[in-house]
Parts: sequence; structure tokens; C-alpha cells
Amino acid sequence: MVPPPSTPPPNPQQIQQFLSSVLSQRGPSSLPYTEDTKWLIRQHLLSLTSHYPSLEPKTATFTHNDGRSVNLLQADGTIPMPFQGVTYNIPIIIWLMESYPRHPPVVYVNPTRDMIIKRPHPCVTPSGLVSIPYLQNWIYPSSNLVDLVLNLSSAFSRDPPLYSQRRPNPNPNPNPNPNLTPHPSMTSSMTSTYGQHPPPPRVAAASSAGYPPSPYGRVQMQQQPQHQPHASQTDDAAEVYKRNAVNKLVEMVHGDIIGMRKAREVEMEGLFSAQAVLRRRDEEITKGLKEMQDEKEALEQQLQVVLMNTDVLDGWVRDNEGKTKNLGKNNVDVDEAFHCVDVLSKQMLDCTAADLAIEDVVYSLDKAVQEGAVPFDQYLRNVRLLSREQFFHRATAAKVRAAQMQAQIASMAARAPHYVT
Repeated sequence: MVPPPSTPPPNPQQIQQFLSSVLSQRGPSSLPYTEDTKWLIRQHLLSLTSHYPSLEPKTATFTHNDGRSVNLLQADGTIPMPFQGVTYNIPIIIWLMESYPRHPPVVYVNPTRDMIIKRPHPCVTPSGLVSIPYLQNWIYPSSNLVDLVLNLSSAFSRDPPLYSQRRPNPNPNPNPNPNLTPHPSMTSSMTSTYGQHPPPPRVAAASSAGYPPSPYGRVQMQQQPQHQPHASQTDDAAEVYKRNAVNKLVEMVHGDIIGMRKAREVEMEGLFSAQAVLRRRDEEITKGLKEMQDEKEALEQQLQVVLMNTDVLDGWVRDNEGKTKNLGKNNVDVDEAFHCVDVLSKQMLDCTAADLAIEDVVYSLDKAVQEGAVPFDQYLRNVRLLSREQFFHRATAAKVRAAQMQAQIASMAARAPHYVT
């Protein structure tokens, strides 16, 4: 067993407070996650730390391949890996990218200075980037970090990604027999960040498995009987057969999942296209309905105006109906046929009538001088007098029209507060 860490991990309440604080920030320092996914991100990290206390959520700067730097959440620590009856600790970093949880996180193996990455490895690149089927087939929102760690532990147990570097031993070898070498020690994968004590001393074991030395911190060591070589051979054959069968099943399931995913993607694309068409038609129908409602309101307003004008005309006809009965008696007073509403209107009527009368007189004088009925000098004197009189009438009409305009503006200004209220 590995000794307990010198610095205890943060309790769940501290982790909840930390996640609530960083996910609730606003402004330039806020994390680049969408508002509708922050609650799910918080639940994923809380569930992960409850199942794996060795993983600690924190914020750090992530640099993309294009040089962009962004502040993201990460889970930094170790995950257990059972291998050959021993449980080791694998140091990893799980980065929650900007599009998480709709897209998978980025996982890196984080070796310490005395560890090296196995080359080649089917799941880990030389830079430490991890790629397993669970990440490739990430499905939102069912996929989560706890299942991801379980799949990482299972994949690493089939083929460990890290080995410890051999270092020269400054102390002389106390073993008198040079043919017997001690079993490689299980060094701790926890760095000084996690405050773990140094690993236990090396122990000798008669194991003929021939595996390279392992760097992982040992959590639990099972006692092996003295007849281990014979049992390990039998277990290895059964384990190899079981491993091959599991790998075959995983490949078949992986192929079926890929086929089902492609079929569902095609169906989703069709549904998205139909949804876009329906939305466009909904917008067109809404726009047409709004235009029809606006047109209906305009027609109703015009109808109200027509009805008001009809009432005014009906009232005028009723008021002047008695005057039409006197037309047959030839005693209708033309001046009394129309009544002006105010003094300005009567003055405008008089000026306009005089202007038109003078226009008719000048026209008659033109005809008379053409026929020779009026001498030319008398024609000129009359036209001069009539023109002067017509000028005064037109000037008076212009002033009256300006006064009527001012009165109309004042009346509209007086009615404006009534319409506002």
C-alpha cells in the first residue's frame, strides 16, 4: 500500500464552492463555456471527484495549435490502473474544451521526470495525447467523465502507456548473487502537487514475466504464493484468450456503433432540413398574417373616415334641403346660398369673387377692342384701373389665407394634448 498523502485533497464542499465561483464569473475573466452547459459541467466534475478523489478540478491556460490561449477547466491527478494483480496510478490531465460537453474533452498522459511514454502505443501519442474509442464515440449528453476514466483505466490496463527510467544506483548492490536481480519497484505517479510520500523500497520477487519497469504509484499489492511461475503461465494463456475475445467484441461493437451513428446522423440531417423549411414557412406565414392585420386596420380607419364624411354630407343635405324647393320659383338669393363659418372665410370669398369678376371684365374688354367697339386708349385706361383693383384683391386674399393657416395650426396645437392622453 502507498502511504497516505501528506496534503489531504480538498473536501467536496471546497470543490463545489470553487466550481460555483469559476462558472458563475462574468465579463472578460469568465470561462468560455455556454450558459446552458455550465450546470452540466459542474455536475460532471463533482461526480468525477466523488468517484476519483485523486483528480482535482482547477483552471489553467490551454494553448491551441493556432497559438490561441484560453483559460479552461481541467481535472489533474491520477487514475487507477490494475496490471498483473497490482493497481498503479497513472498521472493524467483532462482538459474541458470550449465546446464541452457537446464535444469530448482532451486527455493527456502527464508523466513525471522519471517516466517515459511507451513508443509506439495504440492509445497514446509521443506527445501524451490519448485517443480511445470512448472519446471518438462521444455522445452528448449521455457521455460523462466518470465513464471516460473507467474506459481509460481499462485501456491502460491492457497496455500500460508509461515506464520508469532506469537510474544508476549510488549504493552498492548487497546481493551476492549477480544472476538474481530484484523486481522493478513501483514508483509513485503523484508529483509534489499531490503531496505523496516517496514509494516503498524495492523488493525482490522471482517473476519471469519480463515486463519493463513500471513508474506507477502502487495502491495495493497482492501476495503471491511461492509457485508463482507455473500459475502465471496458466493465467497468462487464459488472460491472453480473454483479452483477444474482449478486443474482438469491442471492435465489433465499435463498428456497429459507427454504423448506427452514421445512420442517425443522416436522419438528423434530414430532420434539421425539414425543421429549417418549417421555420422558413412559419416566418413567411407570420409575416403575411401581420401584413393582413395591418391592412385590415388601415381599411377600418378608412371606413371610419368615410362614415364620418357621410354623416357630414347627410347633415349638410338635411340643412339645405329646404333651399332646393325654392329653385323652381326663381327667387333664390345666390348670396344666401352659401354661408361662411367665420369672418376670414367671408373675406376670402369676397376677394375671390371680385378677382374672378375683374378677370371676366378684362376678358370682355379684350373681345371689345378686337371688334372695334371700344377705343384703344379707353381700353388701356380701363385695364389699368381694373388691374390695380385686382392686385389689391389678390394681396388681401393672400393675407387672409396666411391668417387662416395660422388659425388652423393653433387649433391643431390645442387639440394635440387631447389625442396624447
